[in-house]
Amino acid sequence: QLQLVESGGGLVQPGESLRLSCAATGFSLEVYRLGWFRQAPGQEREGISCISIDGQYTNYAESVKGRFTVSRDNARNTAYLQMDNLQPEDTAIYYCAGTRKPYCTMDQRSFTSWGQGTQVTVSS
Repeated sequence: QLQLVESGGGLVQPGESLRLSCAATGFSLEVYRLGWFRQAPGQEREGISCISIDGQYTNYAESVKGRFTVSRDNARNTAYLQMDNLQPEDTAIYYCAGTRKPYCTMDQRSFTSWGQGTQVTVSS
C-alpha cells in the first residue's frame, strides 16, 4: 500500500509563497496519478490539482490556476505543490493523494491513498 507524507506547510503573510512536498513510501509512486486537495475551516474538501504519471499533463481548479504549480520527481518518489501569491482564502489543510485509475481526476472518491495533511495559514 502506498503511504504519503506531506510537509512544507506553515504560517505566511499574503503574497508570500510555500512549496509543499509529498513523499511516498511502501510502493512506487510511478504507478499512481497524484492529486492535491485542501479543506478550509467549515468547508468541504476541494480538489485543486492533479498530475499524470509522467508529469506531462496537469490540471488545476479555477481557484488556484495561475498561482499554484504541481510537479513530480518519480526518481525521488516525491511530488510537489508550489504555491505563489498566497491569500487568506488559501488557508486550509492540504492533502496529497494517489489514484490507480487510468486518468487524472480531482474527484476525491477516486483516491485510495492519502497523506495526513499539512496546515497552511495565510494571515497578516
